[in-house]
This record gives sequence, C-alpha cells and structure tokens, in this order.
Amino acid sequence: MPKRPVPSQGPPPWTALDEYLWHTCEIVADVVQGQVDRRPLVATVAPLPPGDRALVTGPGRSFRWMALGDGSYHHTNAFAVGSPAFVIGSLLGNAVGNSSRRAAAARDAQPRWVAADPGEVTVSRMGAFIIHPVKPTDSVFLYWSGLDSIDLVAPDVFQTHFVNTSGTGVALRVATPWASLMFALAALARFPAHPRLVERGWLPPGFEQRSAAFGRPCRPATDLVLGRGGT
Repeated sequence: MPKRPVPSQGPPPWTALDEYLWHTCEIVADVVQGQVDRRPLVATVAPLPPGDRALVTGPGRSFRWMALGDGSYHHTNAFAVGSPAFVIGSLLGNAVGNSSRRAAAARDAQPRWVAADPGEVTVSRMGAFIIHPVKPTDSVFLYWSGLDSIDLVAPDVFQTHFVNTSGTGVALRVATPWASLMFALAALARFPAHPRLVERGWLPPGFEQRSAAFGRPCRPATDLVLGRGGT
C-alpha cells in the first residue's frame, strides 16, 4: 500500500499575541519618531498625570514576589482523659495537626510570585497602570522614571523592581499582551542602554520578518529604536 504524502509544515499561524506585537511595533515607531500625537485618543479609567497620554489598554494581572507568612503558626497542646486508646489517639491527632500547621507555615514563609486579581492595564507615555476592577486601593501605578530595573521574561510578561512610597522594595511582574510595549517604553525612558533593547531582544526573534511574510509588514521598530528615530 503506497504511503500517504506527509503535508509540508508551513509557518506557525498568526496569533492574538502576534497582533499585539504588531501594534507594539507601530506604537514604538511613533514614539521614537515623535509622531504619537497622530495616534487616536484612547479612553481609560487610569489617573494619568498631567501631560501624559494613554496609548493602549488591555487585560493584565500583576504578580508580587513575596512570602505569605513569617513562618509562625499556632501550636496547640492537647489534654485528654479517658481510655488509653482515646488518649493516645487524641495526642497523636494533635501532634499530626501541629506538624501540618508547621509545614504549612514553613511553605508560606518561602517567597513566591503571588497573583493579584485580574484588571485593566493602561500603557501611557509615562508609565503603566493596572486598575483593580473592584478595589482602587489595590491598583498598581508604574511610572517609568521610578523603576530600578526592568526585564521581559516572556513576550507577555514584564518584570520590574522599584521602591514604593513606603520605602519598601517591590519585585513585580505584569502578565499582559502589552508586556513588550511596556518594556520598550520603560527602556527608552529610563534604561536606554538596556541589553535587551540594544540587542533587539524586546521582540521575538525574526518577528518583523515573519510579520512581513504574513502580509502584515510593520515599521522597522527595532532599527528605529537603535537609531532613536532616524531612518
């Protein structure tokens, strides 16, 4: 029986994240060429500072590097009367309970990325604002000028460290399809020599070429960034 021909594998499909990255290239190109004013106005509930301008909005969720506890737990001392079997069972159950609480407290004392509720992200010229859907006090305001470090740990995950208004260092991740835009704008404003910026690592490898191959050519944002707006 003849073998069936194996269909040739074409390029990966154009995804929703690719669409966000395409618009990211367009926005970054406008920023470095001083053409932001030609972009349409974007409605947002974020409290923008005077002179700022919203560029995009979209879904987002923040994650904070933190411990859920300090290692302490409530230790109970059991006291039981009755038959020997009942007393032994009660003491054993109490010991197991204490051990479980001690193990849980030890786990909670280990820092990890702790997720906040999903919200709406607004990215502007000056920063990014993650607005909590119910509790405004839990919203996160990131001004590029106040960030101590930035990175792009995935095309849709922006990471930063800063000191908040209470003087506490905060390590934060923001999961959003606008993460690459956040990184590029923060780098241009605050970290213009960031390796990921100067080595074109804020876009997936070959994205601009793949975009053109799909019939969605974008402006050469990585070249414009390196030339700071020159052609």
